[in-house]
Amino acid sequence: LTPAFVSDAQYNRNIPFKTSPEAVRLYYLYNHWFMRTATYIFIFLNLSLAVFEEPAVYPLPFLATSLVEVLCLLVFFGRLMHFAKITRRNVFWKDTKNICIMVAILLSLTDLAIYGALRIYNIKSVRWSRIVRPIFLVNFAESRQIRRAFRSIRNTLPEITYVFLLFMFSLLMFSLMALKLFGERNLQTAEGLPYFRDYLEIVFDLYVLVTTANSPDVMMPAFDFSSWYALFFIAFVIVNTYIFMSLFLAVVYNNYKKHLKNEIRTLAYMKRRKMIEAFNLLKEEEGTQFVVREAQWKQLVKLVAPDISNSHRELLLRISDDEQKGFIDKKSFVQLADLLNIQVITLKIRSHPLGQWMPRVYKSAVSQFLRSVTWMLVVVCLFQSHLFFYRC
Repeated sequence: LTPAFVSDAQYNRNIPFKTSPEAVRLYYLYNHWFMRTATYIFIFLNLSLAVFEEPAVYPLPFLATSLVEVLCLLVFFGRLMHFAKITRRNVFWKDTKNICIMVAILLSLTDLAIYGALRIYNIKSVRWSRIVRPIFLVNFAESRQIRRAFRSIRNTLPEITYVFLLFMFSLLMFSLMALKLFGERNLQTAEGLPYFRDYLEIVFDLYVLVTTANSPDVMMPAFDFSSWYALFFIAFVIVNTYIFMSLFLAVVYNNYKKHLKNEIRTLAYMKRRKMIEAFNLLKEEEGTQFVVREAQWKQLVKLVAPDISNSHRELLLRISDDEQKGFIDKKSFVQLADLLNIQVITLKIRSHPLGQWMPRVYKSAVSQFLRSVTWMLVVVCLFQSHLFFYRC
């Protein structure tokens, strides 16, 4: 159980799994790299079916695409049932992600059955369930990074509404002024069409002008009539493009950064809570504090990260127990998840072949003297060659 908590903290997982031995074994299987990779593959297959279904870029027979879709839905359902086995029933049914996946599976099967029945009677229809396929990408436990990004965007939207409303108010006011300035002057565009006589068309043209996509074409009929009308468009671009768009971008960036910091703070809190739960399972009393013995710590690291070398494990132990007391306190133990995420590169220094075959001769005083003289000769030769080429 303790390695499961440490592994969750290491990989920022927050799955409230059961603590029974069978549930823990199923939880390890659920998080196995093969199971996660298979889930990603079937999600990709399910999303890529839109390329091969009618209307398709590369059409395939309906039977082939339907069999692949049914296989994907069976895998998704099996993955969901596996998740239900490792979590408590009340937690599973309160999680909206699981409800969304089940509803998406049901809608996809219903649409597939209806489409197949209509196809038998040569009645054309559309696969409307394609719009629910991204639900599988977002709502599985493996897609927590995507959900965090969506949550940050969702939390940012209400706070940028006020800036957007101010921008729309400015756009509507400028459009009204443009209608009053140019609407009664019977101006025409280069194609001979009426210029700025319909209010909604003015709103659309000025909205496009914010991006400068139709500049300066949108102002040329007014400019040809009087060059002073260019001041109206200059003022519009300054207010809406340079001021409002910069303000809008700043508000979006600051709010998104704030909510992203909150997400990271929540992750750090959940990681610390997982490590404290793991510490409470292994702790022993040592004087006035609770600690984890060195032997238990080594066994835990070996279970959590079996692929690291012994030297790497000893390095982590020396960092956690820098005073070599024989135990790890709570503060150092909580940092284990972060230490395991640090990549350590081990360099193996090869010794000279003579040092392996004849170590006494290689380490003797005569050998060391000859090596030092050789290095001095090499340095002198390099210096002389460099001086020779410099003079040439």
